[in-house]
Amino acid sequence: MQTFSINDTEAMSIALRVAKLGRHGVKANPMVGCVIVRDRKIIAKGYHHLFGDNHAEVNALNQIKYNAKDAIIYVTLEPCSHIGKTASCAQEIINSGAKKVFIATLDPNPLVNGEGARMLENAGIEVDVGLLESEALELNRGFIRRMSTGMPFVTCKIAMSIDGKTSMTSGESKWITGEPARLDVQRLRAVNQAILTGSGSVLLDNPNLTVRSDDNLSNPLRVIIDSKNQINDKSLNIFSDDAQTLILNHDNTKTLKSGKLDLHDALRQLADKGLNYVLLEAGPGLVGAMIKSNLINEFVIYCAPILMGGSANSMNNLTLETMADKINLSISEIRMVGDDIKITATIK
Repeated sequence: MQTFSINDTEAMSIALRVAKLGRHGVKANPMVGCVIVRDRKIIAKGYHHLFGDNHAEVNALNQIKYNAKDAIIYVTLEPCSHIGKTASCAQEIINSGAKKVFIATLDPNPLVNGEGARMLENAGIEVDVGLLESEALELNRGFIRRMSTGMPFVTCKIAMSIDGKTSMTSGESKWITGEPARLDVQRLRAVNQAILTGSGSVLLDNPNLTVRSDDNLSNPLRVIIDSKNQINDKSLNIFSDDAQTLILNHDNTKTLKSGKLDLHDALRQLADKGLNYVLLEAGPGLVGAMIKSNLINEFVIYCAPILMGGSANSMNNLTLETMADKINLSISEIRMVGDDIKITATIK
């Protein structure tokens, strides 16, 4: 197993930390951080701020006027080798005179995919890959999933009672959780590029599906699965502001033999638009269908200390006949948010 020094690990940790500062601006691009060290001192730090703007390496190199002679560069994702909206970062590093580059993880983008590292090595620069790789993969799990599979990373958010109910039989669901949990959901929405829901939820609740925040953050794309082609009322809240809305119905999405929309095709369309992260906020029908189709990568469940009774609606409508059919979850985090329990989990 490859080992790295404490100094190298610390420098890459800082690069990962600054990379997160671009979370709300990079859009289809990955979050990337870069740290430049000479004589064991950090001389520059940079990150990718906005989609279409300079990448992390260039922002860091600009701080030292591209004089990285005898310096070591730590970057959280393989420098790009191609010329797109910006110049090739691998070539920029070569031009700077750096002597070594630590790369946390290679870039699965077919336009890069090892070529950036090869460019550096061919130019005589020492390259070391794998420093804090698991942390780098986690940082850009949506981008990596989209590049590797052509699908976005889907998080399913559920607010439910302690007996697993999400709404009363009348459809009433406000408010199951407390204000702290609802504010936490706003932060969750803000780090996703799309909010996915079903037409039934739109017609029942008439939600806005926007980010309620004082930070002037851009709103995610609202995506409505409309398998009955019934969303046509332009007075609905999903059409009442500047946030964009995409209706997926039988006119623009593949249809299964059952007559339902092909959810795989729906998500592929979102990935083709450059969406790395999708937040599913839906009723039990769509949630159940997404689970059954194995399209949910993570659950974020807010569990309120209330009981809503046996006749209330459950979080999904899956029909499981025996214990052998049960779906096992792997819990990665449990914490309190106000009076509610927040559970983060994945399907095993």
